[in-house]
Amino acid sequence: MASILSKKQKKKENYTLKELKSLGSDLLSSRAHINNLPLLLSFISPESPPQFVVESLLSLQSFFTPLLPQLPSSSSSSPASSTKRPRSDEEDDDDSAKTETDEVDGDPEVIFRAWLRSKFDEFVKVLLDVLVSQQSEDALRDIVLGTLMEFVKLLNAGRFHSSIYHRILNAIIHSAVDVDMFLDILNSKYFKYIDVRYFTYISMEKFVKTLEASAVSGALISSSLPDKTVMENSETENELKDSLELSIRKIYQVLSRTPPPHKQAEKSDLEMWSGSDESSSEKPKGKKKKSKDQDSNLLSPTTIAKRMKLKFTKAWISFLRLPLPLDVYKEVLASIHQTVIPHLSNPAMLCDFLTKSYDIGGVVSVMALSSLFILMTEHGLEYPNFYEKLYALLVPSVFVAKHRARFLQLLDACLRSSLLPAYLAASFAKKLSRLSLSVPPSGSLVITALIYNLLRRHPTINHLVHQEPVDNASEANSEAEEDNESSRPKTNKKLGMDYFNNQETDLKKTGAMRSSLWEIDTLRHHYCPPVSRFVSSLETDLTIRAKTTEMKIEDFSSGSYATIFGDEIRRRVKQVPLAFYKAVPTSLFEDSDFPGWTFTIPQEEGKC
Repeated sequence: MASILSKKQKKKENYTLKELKSLGSDLLSSRAHINNLPLLLSFISPESPPQFVVESLLSLQSFFTPLLPQLPSSSSSSPASSTKRPRSDEEDDDDSAKTETDEVDGDPEVIFRAWLRSKFDEFVKVLLDVLVSQQSEDALRDIVLGTLMEFVKLLNAGRFHSSIYHRILNAIIHSAVDVDMFLDILNSKYFKYIDVRYFTYISMEKFVKTLEASAVSGALISSSLPDKTVMENSETENELKDSLELSIRKIYQVLSRTPPPHKQAEKSDLEMWSGSDESSSEKPKGKKKKSKDQDSNLLSPTTIAKRMKLKFTKAWISFLRLPLPLDVYKEVLASIHQTVIPHLSNPAMLCDFLTKSYDIGGVVSVMALSSLFILMTEHGLEYPNFYEKLYALLVPSVFVAKHRARFLQLLDACLRSSLLPAYLAASFAKKLSRLSLSVPPSGSLVITALIYNLLRRHPTINHLVHQEPVDNASEANSEAEEDNESSRPKTNKKLGMDYFNNQETDLKKTGAMRSSLWEIDTLRHHYCPPVSRFVSSLETDLTIRAKTTEMKIEDFSSGSYATIFGDEIRRRVKQVPLAFYKAVPTSLFEDSDFPGWTFTIPQEEGKC
């Protein structure tokens, strides 16, 4: 027997494509050629030529497809039972219908079907190897993935076979191939089906729980090892950390590319890849009538649509508990308010994640503000010291940050309520005013617009525009009389003092109500003409709300040197200054510019 196999192994390398087609035709024509099955399986590998892989794949797919309903499950009747994955509530439950047949020991038909099942499992395994191999071409991956998805549809008697689909996603996530290539295929062909999206969320939640458990166990093991052992295993820990980060990135890519649940599902949105919508209408029979009825209803498109939001929520909440890399963390915060929060079953479940992100500070807090603002305004979240944290984010670097436009618009929205206390509005106005001295011209423009809106919304702080220090002067004079000193120096010193404390974090103690917006007055002489012209908008009486309108912050929040320059060159000027003097000069310098100097050149006679 060994010699025969060795001869076949030697002959395998000499097969032509025509002979391979003949082997497939013989296998499909009669059971007498069943020995062609292992030979065809041997051609499906990453090392085989793509045309040989495709030909063997098509032959084996045509062979197994009509036999799938007759194959036993990969349990005790299958040689591959030791590697069987535990089944979830959503997976197939057809084992009970086959137990009576499989109990017949020694039946040749049972043994033959068990052998076929083992070969089918081997077929799926080699297909997964080819799918995620770096040697495979994109066209071959597309064909292999299509074959596997056909098995997902047909293997479980017309219901979605989540076990094989879970293995597909598991192979994709743990492969060295870029996951975007697989997601392009899934997104274009399969994510439009509601059951594919449903089981994608279920699988992602399982992957996240596995990663979370491995991360916790790895941390416990490293903390319990002696120092010497920890040093020796540092390289292994770094490799595990890199592997964990790579898996997290791929899970995020899958979650972000999977379409979210639809609020109002149409008929096209309820289309299913498997035939569950048809099988759900059939009445179940047998002893387990109730359980089969529940399972059939579970896989109906209407039921899946109802449970989709719950699975979506579980997948994302579980993912956000992982130790996310910084770049993934920022990407999540930048898009979570649009792609995740509107589709969660209970958006308040994100409050812990968002409040921790908001407490970090810096650009992470800026990016978390958008989602946190939605939870506060639309879902009733109460966040203590919100305005103190928002006040701390006002630093010069925020006006050149990547997400400054969204942040500045949210800042204006957070300060829109007329119920805010006067000291809080004054502190923000004064803080912004101080920042206008150290930010680029585009920042000065948006700061002026923000202060304009603050003064218009809160008339109680309009005195900051021009505040007469009469009380301060009288206090200075009284102190001078008590000290028997001249009152003039003391009064001048007090008149030039700004009571605002820029370093104070408590908004009640900043002293902004006793200060004034003198920084805005200095912008009248700003080197950038648009800034100096725009400051004049604050000269209007903002207490008369009927004659004024709020400024749209989005018109200024994305400004930069390029936008300012573009606006200036497009600006139509009525009078263009051609010279800086009123009369034509007779010399380069005036005599008054350099007293004691003369700039006339004496002309000698006879010389030009």
